[in-house]
Amino acid sequence: MSARADNRWPSGSSARTLETWSSSEVDPGDRTAVRDYAAAREAARRVDAPWLPPLTEHEVEGGCATAGTWSPRSVTWSSRVEVVGWADYETSEYDNHHLAWLRFDVHPDHRRRGHGSEVLAALTSRARAEGRTSIGTDGWDHAAASAFASAHGLECRSREVLRRQVLSELAWSEADRLHAESSSRAGAYELVRLDGPVPEGEIEAFARMVAAINDAPVDALDIEDEVYSPRRIRAYEDAHRLRGMRIRRLYARHRETGALAGETIVGVDTMRPHRGEQHDTAVVRAHRGHRLGLLLKLEMLRWLRDEEPRLRTIDTWNAESNDHMIAVNEALGYHVMGRALLFQKPLEGDGQGVGEP
Repeated sequence: MSARADNRWPSGSSARTLETWSSSEVDPGDRTAVRDYAAAREAARRVDAPWLPPLTEHEVEGGCATAGTWSPRSVTWSSRVEVVGWADYETSEYDNHHLAWLRFDVHPDHRRRGHGSEVLAALTSRARAEGRTSIGTDGWDHAAASAFASAHGLECRSREVLRRQVLSELAWSEADRLHAESSSRAGAYELVRLDGPVPEGEIEAFARMVAAINDAPVDALDIEDEVYSPRRIRAYEDAHRLRGMRIRRLYARHRETGALAGETIVGVDTMRPHRGEQHDTAVVRAHRGHRLGLLLKLEMLRWLRDEEPRLRTIDTWNAESNDHMIAVNEALGYHVMGRALLFQKPLEGDGQGVGEP
């Protein structure tokens, strides 16, 4: 997927707002655009989700540099001369060609003036023009987000929960007990640490293993299985490297056959090494039932303790219906920080014309 050459989008029914606005995709080499986007997101974060870490300009640059291969296209929109909000327009060239995922918010100083409806109309217009037949968006579990979605015909299809592990609170004696218990059931597997790119000779096998994440629940979302390939794995590695994330990947290999059985991945922010992000944890279906998921996460904690002494917290997202992984995370002491609602609607036959909110 490539960035759009024409970065000016339709503004929808501008007569419904008090001010004229325009939108522009963020060029990672444009310091002003990067700063404006980061500032708009930061203003919204402080009000809506103060538990999240601030977005750095370096993260914005890295995300925009890989837009279209892994990261969404990032956008600011302006009213007269002020930036009034941000948006991410996310589509996939690998799968789910029917879907555009839209993330956006309005600067708290500019809310309740119709800007949210305007940008949703513009993003929807773009999705239609690109042949997408479904749009989705998400928002924190606030009444305002639900009301906005309902007003625009978007139904809540899933709920996700952000949890955080505070490493200083981890009871290592209990973690060691669980590690020993899990290891006794997973003796047929060896755990391998990988803190660099996936070796070229194994990347096809990794692509097959990573696809195990498709077994995670998606609830009522109209989402197809994600398709993984060596190219997609490299795009993931490049995107997070440019964001400033050091990726630590721990995987399980079946001793007898050499088959890759499961993995867990944590990204550590190299600019803020006290914070980490839990990425995928998945076990291939044929290798489940040996407590590999729990063992992988416990072994990852040991690795991080040895190699990332400044790490203080790890954030993870799970569907609220993912009972198995939530049980694992709760056993490791994760705390709920916030809930997000995921909304979706089809575009075919929805009765709305291009540019109409």
